[in-house]
Amino acid sequence: MNPADTSDLWWRTAVFYCLDVQTFQDSDGDGSGDFAGLARRIDDLSALGITCLWLMPFQPSPDLDDGYDVADFYSVAPALGDLGRVVETIRIAHDRGIRVVMDLVVNHTSDRHPWFVAARRSKKSRYRDYYVWRDKPPRKAQPTVFPGEEATTWELDERTGQYFLHSFYRHQPDLNLANPEVRAEIARIIGFWLKLGIDGFRVDAVPYLLTTAGAPNEQDPHSFLRELHRFVGRRAGSAMLLGEVALTHEEQLQYFGESAPELDLQFDFVASQTAFLCFARGEAEPLARALAARPQVDVSQGWAMFLRNHDELSLALLTDDERQEVFDAFAPDPDQQVYGRGIIRRLAPMLDGDPRRLRLAYSLLFSLPGAPVLFYGEEIGMGELDTSFVREAVRGPMQWDAGRNGGFSTARASRLTRPLPTGGYGPEHVNVNDQRRDPDSLWMFISELISRYRSTPVIPWGRLKVLDSGDRRVLAHECSSDEVTFLAVHNFSPEPVTVELPGWDAGREITVLLDSSGHTAPDLAAPDEAGRVRLDGYGFRWLKSAPPPTDHD
Repeated sequence: MNPADTSDLWWRTAVFYCLDVQTFQDSDGDGSGDFAGLARRIDDLSALGITCLWLMPFQPSPDLDDGYDVADFYSVAPALGDLGRVVETIRIAHDRGIRVVMDLVVNHTSDRHPWFVAARRSKKSRYRDYYVWRDKPPRKAQPTVFPGEEATTWELDERTGQYFLHSFYRHQPDLNLANPEVRAEIARIIGFWLKLGIDGFRVDAVPYLLTTAGAPNEQDPHSFLRELHRFVGRRAGSAMLLGEVALTHEEQLQYFGESAPELDLQFDFVASQTAFLCFARGEAEPLARALAARPQVDVSQGWAMFLRNHDELSLALLTDDERQEVFDAFAPDPDQQVYGRGIIRRLAPMLDGDPRRLRLAYSLLFSLPGAPVLFYGEEIGMGELDTSFVREAVRGPMQWDAGRNGGFSTARASRLTRPLPTGGYGPEHVNVNDQRRDPDSLWMFISELISRYRSTPVIPWGRLKVLDSGDRRVLAHECSSDEVTFLAVHNFSPEPVTVELPGWDAGREITVLLDSSGHTAPDLAAPDEAGRVRLDGYGFRWLKSAPPPTDHD
């Protein structure tokens, strides 16, 4: 399909930026970020080139799971503002050409949600069947999502003498999606936020919606996702569903929809986890193999590409030995590891702050077909907090300048939602203000990547082909259309390499889009007549080829 025919599929080419309102910008000096602060910072995000904000949960919550334990789906946590501030923020973003999506957390509620409070008062409550209850836990209960923190997924409610299901924490009882009334409530929640201007939803932990004891239909659990997609399309034709489906590529296919559409975008967890294995080994072969096997999906759907996000870096899709390699390379301290599968560190410290490796990583992110996703602070190389914060170690306050509290808040440091990193990753060394004035900074580089990505539509729309580079250290891949071919070559090792790509687009006009060595002239950076490409250690190159101009062009 020609990209010109798919203008309404904006999510296929969006540059997503995930942020937590609570830790982004404080406007009133109470130590907590808020929507008024976020609204003030949208111009900074526009300058970076962001085209879609992804807002982590901002509804009222006891905040025992960083807002993912929602106590009211129709309101805003008082410390963050009110619905008027949300609408104002969405309007400002839209005025800058930036869409806004939000987390949709409907696997469970907080145990302080009025539905659950009423449900546990009496077995006769109309809300009782909003949750999943058993007289006794099943003998083969599903494993807990958080091993070591929860011993079981069933909790006894002493008042009524029954057990309720919680796939996550015990303070997050699972909703019973087999109940049509619950599904109707979810539709109302979606309709409410769409009416306020939200452009779509990042659906949390999708497989748990369909595989728990409260799945919507034992015969066809995917009917619920199809139902959601149809509803969103009816209420707002341009809205989208981005799914968190941490499964293999083949398993993810069914979540795109077989008989009818389900999710519009899915995070590519396979590519993310395999990339870190490549960073640890200094070779590209595992990622080349994973990408070559990635299935094609309908042109109206696509992949969301990321390196780090708001959770631990999960390595669950790697083998035990591969996972240990990544642990040894990037989280040798056991306190940096969680649940036997994840790492609670940000990317910059994991790569030792090495500018070459960071640029390689982000060049890779923006060169792969899919919609790139950044987690706030990645654009400046923010560090994590100490390991006592566990998963929330990567969710420290945004660092805007070198001043007090990194420009995040005027409050006393003791009143901040979370502390700021110290040492080499503290705001005096890592902040937006300084990097926007430094042409060699990471902020400037990521801004350039976004610009190149957005001006090269063949990257997200093109057909992916992994080329044989002849060197396990080098990933070479194409994204091609009928007229234009994009080539990216990445060297995962610290040693210079020369690879041969014989016949690569011979006789066509070649443009150098990006080059780690600073070359921009085709005769210096493009393949020579034998198709040889030389790369520095951790070097990369983006090239575009097109038919040579004709005499009448």
